[in-house]
Amino acid sequence: MANIVNLDKVSKTYPAGRIFDEVSLGIDDSDRIGIVGLNGAGKTTLLRMLTKAEEPDEGRVTHRRDLRVAALPQRLDLPPSASVRDVIVGTAWLPAGFAAEHEWAGDAGVRTVLNGLGMPHLGLDAPVGPMSGGERRRIALAALLVRPADLLILDEPTNHLDVAGIAWLARHLLQRRGALIVVTHDRWFLDAVCTSTWEVADATVRSYEGGYAAWTLARAERVRVAAETEARRQNLLRKEIAWLRRGPPARTSKPKFRIDAANALIADVPPARDTVSLQRLAVTRLGKQVYELDGLRLQAGERTLLDGADWIVGPGDRIAILGANGAGKTTLLRVLAGIREPDGGRVLRGTTVRAAFLSQELHELPNDLRLLEAVEEVAKRVKLGDRELSAAQLAEVFGFTGARVWTPVSDLSGGERRRLQLLRLLATEPNVLLLDEPTNDLDIDTLAALEDLLDTWPGTLVVASHDRYLVERVADTVYGMHGDGRLVHLPGGVDEYLTHVSASSGFAPSSSSAAAPAGSASSASASSASAERGADLRASEKDQRAARKELAKLERSIDRLSQKEDALHAQLAEHATDYAKITELDAQLRVVQQEKTEIEEQWLALAEIAG
Repeated sequence: MANIVNLDKVSKTYPAGRIFDEVSLGIDDSDRIGIVGLNGAGKTTLLRMLTKAEEPDEGRVTHRRDLRVAALPQRLDLPPSASVRDVIVGTAWLPAGFAAEHEWAGDAGVRTVLNGLGMPHLGLDAPVGPMSGGERRRIALAALLVRPADLLILDEPTNHLDVAGIAWLARHLLQRRGALIVVTHDRWFLDAVCTSTWEVADATVRSYEGGYAAWTLARAERVRVAAETEARRQNLLRKEIAWLRRGPPARTSKPKFRIDAANALIADVPPARDTVSLQRLAVTRLGKQVYELDGLRLQAGERTLLDGADWIVGPGDRIAILGANGAGKTTLLRVLAGIREPDGGRVLRGTTVRAAFLSQELHELPNDLRLLEAVEEVAKRVKLGDRELSAAQLAEVFGFTGARVWTPVSDLSGGERRRLQLLRLLATEPNVLLLDEPTNDLDIDTLAALEDLLDTWPGTLVVASHDRYLVERVADTVYGMHGDGRLVHLPGGVDEYLTHVSASSGFAPSSSSAAAPAGSASSASASSASAERGADLRASEKDQRAARKELAKLERSIDRLSQKEDALHAQLAEHATDYAKITELDAQLRVVQQEKTEIEEQWLALAEIAG
């Protein structure tokens, strides 16, 4: 690996505050880095400094000589008179230092990329001016993908892509040479593509190995270690106070070793939602009928979206609708919400249904109010499941704390406005939620808060989303709209949908194994480490039995060392005022802890083989 970009003690300040404070980072030529953080934390600013589009206030950013950097920004400015061909293989829209790629990026190569990004019928000579923002963004992404680059930087590349397009992009990036930096809120995509994660928070950037799942575990571990450090500090303070008062020596509580701590973390995780109880509560709130569609027909101009569809949505159902852009998901949700009439057939609604529809638009927010006022305009207290919250408490759940609740709505960022839209929706206390792409513009922490709320929400949920993680997290049933006029139940969920798309498009299967998270057996070619893990997954039954036997021995050793560690901690507390004795005991404790750490690492390695 060779270093291609360096940030050396970089600092950046805006009027609202300091974004980065002496941050030092490096990028190697084969890195695939995902950047995560709250809206407004500085992710886009970091990308602009990496590309040298924006200079730091202090420190410096250095590039390897002749480095080719290609970047997809959040906002695009494509010449309206240019054709698709001009943008993708011409010079109408190019990163600095790039030339036209007519030889390499011929029509066939361009067509492959456009097909993968969900635009199979787009003509190369079509002008980009009349196209939607989503189409223009996908064309710009295609322009970067058909050109080789030493460093590819993508800011929210999955926006405006459907589930199949996201899976294709993940596979394409895994096969691509060069370094990759990506900012995205799509957690499945982070796991599928990235081998390391940068977290932007508190004016710094923390680096973690692995994708979203690894970052989540590492962040939980960081919180646990911080809590233990604070507990140790409090214990030392108590000992000091006890000594000053010449009272009896303070006793520390017995510490837990790492595996116990990990088990405690897992034990503290709330149980998965109780679907039976939630459905029972939903029946009491909704009755037995929510929606019944009888022979439903939906048209979009000359296109038929649904033709003779029959569908029953019951109390407590948690349904996800998958489909390509333009398949009719939004239109169907608008019919359920009563905003649009069907073109044929009947829609029967339960008499107790109170539906709330989250659209993809943000124009309905009251810009003349402050944030908390905009929530209280709907309701001052809200009952969500078994919880009753004030408007301020509900705002806090979605990350609006302290003085932020008094921010004028007109001053909110796109992500903050989306959060406020959700807040106002939930404040109406609906018993049916109709969500159209609810993850748009939300940061990862807000997504987790939303999913936590939905887990305990006792009503009917129908969500149209391209966010695979959200679909698999909150929905129990999946339906697909494939553009053939049918609404199809998919018992196999997202994988079944992708298999159908692959079969109809002629692409290779794009199930969860086809674009699996980096480090899984199916992406073994990405690195030797993932190949080793793939071999572990295929361990024979004989190897597994031997591993389990060895695990039992290691667990006995860990128990023995834990007892020693507890005893040494007790002696340290006993001799808190004897410096010589403390020094001797501390040396013994370090030896025990080192031995136990080594055994724990052996245990973890064998646990993968043992399954």
